[in-house]
Amino acid sequence: MVISRPVYRPPSAPSNNRLPARVYWRRRAIVILAAVTLVVVGYLGITLALALNNPGYGASYSARAAEWGRQHGLGSLVTWVETEWNKLNPAKIGGNPSKGSYGSGATKVNVPAAGHLPAPTRIATPAGTPQTGEGVWHVAGRTTAKGVPAIYEAFVRPDPIHTSYVVGVAWMDPTLLRARLYSGSFIPGGGPYNYSAPITAASSKTLVAAFNAGFRMQDANGGYYTQGTMVKPLRPGAASVVIFKDGTMTVGAWGSNDLTFSNHQIQSVRQNLDLIVNNGQPVPGLTVSNSLKWGKTLGGTFNVWRSGLGVTKNGALVYVGGPALSISDLASVLARAGAVRAMELDINTDWVSFSTFTGPIDTPITGANGVNLVNTATEQMIERPSHYFASYWARDFFTMSLRSDQTTNSTSTTTAGG
Repeated sequence: MVISRPVYRPPSAPSNNRLPARVYWRRRAIVILAAVTLVVVGYLGITLALALNNPGYGASYSARAAEWGRQHGLGSLVTWVETEWNKLNPAKIGGNPSKGSYGSGATKVNVPAAGHLPAPTRIATPAGTPQTGEGVWHVAGRTTAKGVPAIYEAFVRPDPIHTSYVVGVAWMDPTLLRARLYSGSFIPGGGPYNYSAPITAASSKTLVAAFNAGFRMQDANGGYYTQGTMVKPLRPGAASVVIFKDGTMTVGAWGSNDLTFSNHQIQSVRQNLDLIVNNGQPVPGLTVSNSLKWGKTLGGTFNVWRSGLGVTKNGALVYVGGPALSISDLASVLARAGAVRAMELDINTDWVSFSTFTGPIDTPITGANGVNLVNTATEQMIERPSHYFASYWARDFFTMSLRSDQTTNSTSTTTAGG
């Protein structure tokens, strides 16, 4: 009997195909990095797409992209792009405004002599010799039950150089109007607030005007207080829009002109940069680049869309908004309109917005009843009046509404100080 046994074979030598440890970990790191990159790029792509389709980020795609960039740590890049764009696309020099740019409608109205501030006087244009109708005031928005205008509008060219543009000026009578600050979930953030967009049907019954507030809080170099809540600490000396509990509004440097919390009648404070007009004159240094005082987004030297708010000696409010304005031009127009103290509000086309509203008193209205301050053949405020009535609007803004004693034929004797 033959017994066969398998031939003995020694075990094979260890394979030399195994990757070195350093190569293995390098490949693993590359895979992880690629996965993280894919997640980040996907997230950014999705959030950018959402931002580009969000009207709360502005009316234009460029504004929406800029807001998205600032929210995602790209603020410096956005500012650089905006700066370079404005260098390559400066405001037009010379020329004349389009026909009808200086407003229309009634300029003189027979009204009772008492119970309101006297109508403003014609604005001297910064452009030199006035053109026909330039600087002349026109009645705008709802009037009181007795037919007294609460708001007048006028238009002037911003300076002697950019003469094809006009900027709008709105004069508001605080003896007839009550101011209110509407706060947003984006600006100033937080909340909920008693007053946020959309303007309700009840609030619209006496609405006369609505207009933009200031910069995003991280750019405003100031604070925010409303309805007993300190949303962001107030900065002493900062330019401030202050609304009192009686609905009167004023402008000043926080800590002066009785603008402190020792005055227990303060309802809201919205700060933005520093005053650009004081004692009736533009403040020194407006042409000097200073990111803290004049805004780090674009500074004060570019001629772009800007807005500002001031208070006159007798307490009237003056809003200025329009294209081709440097910060010194803005201050000049505010001072010429009678402001003794004034500040810059928001800038750039998507954020400068002032609308007046018409319709029977004590009747609900919508954005369809609104008209933008600047709405010429060549230059328009981009945001329509309807955005104040939209739930998507998450930025703060101001409203001016008829006081309750102005909705009937009773005579008002209310006064307001500067």
